[in-house]
Amino acid sequence: MSCNELRDQLVEVACGTEASAEVSKHVESCAACAITLNELRKTMALLDEWEAPEPTPYFDVRLQARMREEKQKAQTSWLDWFRKPVLGIAAALLIAAGVGLMQFRGGTDPNINANKGAVKFVAGTPTGDLQFLDKNSDVLEDFDALDALDGTVDNGAAVN
Repeated sequence: MSCNELRDQLVEVACGTEASAEVSKHVESCAACAITLNELRKTMALLDEWEAPEPTPYFDVRLQARMREEKQKAQTSWLDWFRKPVLGIAAALLIAAGVGLMQFRGGTDPNINANKGAVKFVAGTPTGDLQFLDKNSDVLEDFDALDALDGTVDNGAAVN
């Protein structure tokens, strides 16, 4: 058995568990493991002698007070920053500046004409084509004029 495999078992032996024959044999033959086991036993003996200190009579009262303080700190909302005057005024000014800039520039869309409120569209795009159809609806409704261009008449007879 190697020293690394034995290390966990040495802690158990130092705590008072009976050592197996294999562990006893290894500790007798390995000086490093024997020193480790001896140090572990000394540490366990010191821990057995140690006594935890008694809390002061006012420990519970102070603990409860600190718990109440921490609970009150944890209940702050995300709007608490807005209650501070400097931050609230700064936020209001930023919002007002943003709205004013939007009104002054006429919006962020470069296709919107601020003076007329009209939207210009590029030809060949779906919105541009729809705008063209809307403006020229009276011409497009008269398909007789279009039929005359290709040489056909309403009743299907050819024009001579």
